[in-house]
Amino acid sequence: MRFNPCLPAALCAVALLGLPAALSAEENAAKPAATEKAPDKTLPADSVTQGAVQVGGQHIAYTAVAGILTVGATDTQDAQLGLDGKPLPGSQLALDEPKDPKDAPPVARIFYVAYFKKDTKAEERPITFLYNGGPGSSTVWLHMGCFGPKHVMTAGDTHMPAAPYKMIDNAYSLLDVSDLVFIDMPGTGFGRIVGKNAGKAFWGVDQDAGAFARFVQRFLTKYSRWNSPKYIFGESYGTTRSAVLADILENKMNIDLNGVILLSQIFNFTTDIDMPNGNPGVDLPYVLALPTYAATAWYHKKLPQQPPAIEPFLKEVEQFAMGPYSHALALGTDLSSEEKQQVAEKLHAYTGLPVSYLLKGDLRINGGEFEKTLQDDQDLTTGRLDTRFSGPTIDPLSEQADYDPQSSAISSAYVSLFNDYVRRDLKYGEGQTYLPEALFGDAQWNMVHHHNPVGLNVAPDLAEALKTNPRLHVMVNGGYYDLATPFFAAEYEEKHLPIPQSLAKNIEFDWYESGHMVYVRDESLKNLHDRVAAFIQKTETAK
Repeated sequence: MRFNPCLPAALCAVALLGLPAALSAEENAAKPAATEKAPDKTLPADSVTQGAVQVGGQHIAYTAVAGILTVGATDTQDAQLGLDGKPLPGSQLALDEPKDPKDAPPVARIFYVAYFKKDTKAEERPITFLYNGGPGSSTVWLHMGCFGPKHVMTAGDTHMPAAPYKMIDNAYSLLDVSDLVFIDMPGTGFGRIVGKNAGKAFWGVDQDAGAFARFVQRFLTKYSRWNSPKYIFGESYGTTRSAVLADILENKMNIDLNGVILLSQIFNFTTDIDMPNGNPGVDLPYVLALPTYAATAWYHKKLPQQPPAIEPFLKEVEQFAMGPYSHALALGTDLSSEEKQQVAEKLHAYTGLPVSYLLKGDLRINGGEFEKTLQDDQDLTTGRLDTRFSGPTIDPLSEQADYDPQSSAISSAYVSLFNDYVRRDLKYGEGQTYLPEALFGDAQWNMVHHHNPVGLNVAPDLAEALKTNPRLHVMVNGGYYDLATPFFAAEYEEKHLPIPQSLAKNIEFDWYESGHMVYVRDESLKNLHDRVAAFIQKTETAK
């Protein structure tokens, strides 16, 4: 399936033991719990290294830990596992341990990299859990592009030259305000899922969110961070995960979050602009993608009349989208030919697409069609994750885009530099293969949520978390040039959460002149850092 916005290509993510609270974060990172058993010899040992980075003129010395946390496929199973991932002595898991490991209950060995600022008190230091999406992506993108202490340099909106690539210290790392934990989805990175029917146990909306919740719980125990301010930060499908995860943490595990930070959001998959054709009668995807079409045409100077500034232009397009355009689509076959012509001409003014093409498409152009057609006169295909990018069209006669030029432009740099960094600097992964994406094989991602077979929509999950914790704050970030998860769709989803009006003030919106991975543009990365840092600083203490 075409949706998979966080992967490098469009292919179809028990608190039993503890440490003394007096230990600092870096001491916890290097010292196992007193009651923890010897590590499993089948798993590589955690690697603890030291580093430093300058952020905003502040010298930050940190401890980095790269390692594996093992979680069970259910809460009951997980409660019978020690921090080393082995069944606790006397537990039912230990008593029933099968002779053949293939018949063992499924577990996920989840790879993570954590960064702890030195000389800080755990209870006064926020901790943020970060992850990409896919579903099926590791978190190499957020780690190396966004808030980790190292940053992959990317150049403009064009395909990067091949190696050697350049990695620099990240002047916009979030370590100035929070400790960071980058989590790879089960079955990605250096992590693996093992046991009977492991794919079914971890690869699905509810299964995945449950595994992440158990990871968070175990991490808080291992590093004695139960009393730290807590944040979750998800990108793309990671925002889908965040809505479900926040609800689980708040209402099942009694772990209040200070904030949920969302980047390139998608909650309601019936609004996906990649595949609206298969759901006739539901026209919302076209309405919510129109501002992104307009922003893209503005960027590539494909508009009949070029507005001087993007943001006033987008406000005008949003009003047309929610008004005359939405009304015209709702009329269906009752729309007169005269009205249809008028709307097509207005769409031409906002998107640069030919009037004849818009009429032939019945005023409904999906994402792949737009990407293929916008720069067709130059034999160029427009990017999907970031529509500022362009690349040569593979098949001029194709109806839709055959690839994503943005993904092709930067993926090699991210994967190559992380493979070098994790082994050279973090001293982890020797002799192992890092999987930037899950190898699904025969297993498929289970999109059924809460046993509801209707199209996936996790908005009720975040709404429940907000209602049961009215002090929870949500930050929504997105790029104007993101056609995988359009920014206007994210705003629409948040403004239609089933919550009281009084809770709307808990949600803030921040938009950037970038794409799905807003951080690939240096100016947007700076703005993202500054805004997220401010969000954490104003929410880390109870008010």
